[in-house]
Amino acid sequence: MTSEHRGAPGSWSTSASASTQQGDDAREPHKRAKQRASVPGRVWRVIVWGAMVFFLVNVVLLIATVAVNSIATRWFGTLLPQGFTLHWYAQAWSDFQLASVLWVTVEVVGAVVLLSVLLGVPAAYALARVQFPGKRIAMLIFLLPLMVPPVTYGIPMATVMYKVGLAGTLSGVILANLVPALPFVILVMTPFIEQIDPNLEAAARIFGANTFRYFRYVLLPLLVPGMLAAALLVLVRTIGMFELTFFTAGPATQTLVVALYYAVFSTGVRAPQSIDAMAMIYMAITLIWVLIALQFVSPTQIVSRVKEQKH
Repeated sequence: MTSEHRGAPGSWSTSASASTQQGDDAREPHKRAKQRASVPGRVWRVIVWGAMVFFLVNVVLLIATVAVNSIATRWFGTLLPQGFTLHWYAQAWSDFQLASVLWVTVEVVGAVVLLSVLLGVPAAYALARVQFPGKRIAMLIFLLPLMVPPVTYGIPMATVMYKVGLAGTLSGVILANLVPALPFVILVMTPFIEQIDPNLEAAARIFGANTFRYFRYVLLPLLVPGMLAAALLVLVRTIGMFELTFFTAGPATQTLVVALYYAVFSTGVRAPQSIDAMAMIYMAITLIWVLIALQFVSPTQIVSRVKEQKH
């Protein structure tokens, strides 16, 4: 009796250890399967990160090469230039008439931003507040210039402008750049306006506010952040809009990006350092405005969301 009782704990421990061993043996294939499954994921992450690092390093080296060459006296066959100077910036300013080019750029960008905001905000308000048949089709038509390449509609538009005499004029360049800028304002402002409570208008009406007072003291302060973000993004987009400006601009209505293209590819002998200096001026202006725009809007927030019709 006593021996049986003494032997029982040993048998229990043996069976427990055996069951534990069996459980470990059963889990071992699952662990190996997980390890095998995680190997392709790790390889894919390494490939993606490697490609991103390779791309960024190439971009940084390319920009650094242009920046150094724009201030180099002579750079050929050596790791660094023989000397540094700002002479090429002065030469680019005079050779490419950058004063008039920058003034035309300011006029085009300012007019496009102003007109796109003045026309786009009311259109976005109507799309966000009014429910009507064919609303989705109207939204699609508004956003078509953003969904198709500018060359697709730029060439026919330029042909029409040449026929009516608008091509080569400042008005024609502004109208051409307004085509994608207006839908962009609608794209940014529609979800922004949808977040504003419609009951605010009813409350303002109850307290005796007319349409002007409601717009001035209630709606406009709420719209200003979105309008500022949309205006800054349109500004950056218009500065870099090459295709439509190239199709419709004339010798006296070239913006900075088109003038840079002609400086690189037009006939004649030009110092590469002066062209690089012009490219650095263009890049600096664009980068400054991009950084300013990022202070007011995040790229992840630019999502168009139109409410479905209530049935």
